[in-house]
Amino acid sequence: MTTRDPMQGVCGLDCAACGAYRAWRDDDQSLREQTAQEWSVQFGTPFAPEDINCSGCRTSGVKGGYTDACPLRGCAIRRGEPTCGDCGDFGDCASRREFEAQSGLDMGALFAPKARP
Repeated sequence: MTTRDPMQGVCGLDCAACGAYRAWRDDDQSLREQTAQEWSVQFGTPFAPEDINCSGCRTSGVKGGYTDACPLRGCAIRRGEPTCGDCGDFGDCASRREFEAQSGLDMGALFAPKARP
């Protein structure tokens, strides 16, 4: 297990760049509305502005409407891993493949070591 930035989500996303986190942090209603509209289209399920509040899936505090249902987060909690990238089954994970197919993200790239200048 490694120590990771608490603002890195279980899936590898940077929570600090997420619309739900920024809307919660800045109490920005227009960003909530914009993010709800974008996510409704992207994920094919309706999101309401009140769903768009999250302090980060690995922090204590408010969670977005999807956070408790996120299968990646639930799996990481059950396995005692801070993120999917810390899991020994990461390379051959069906939940990872399903998430990548739905989101269009490459979780391997999100967890790849960053080049240092």
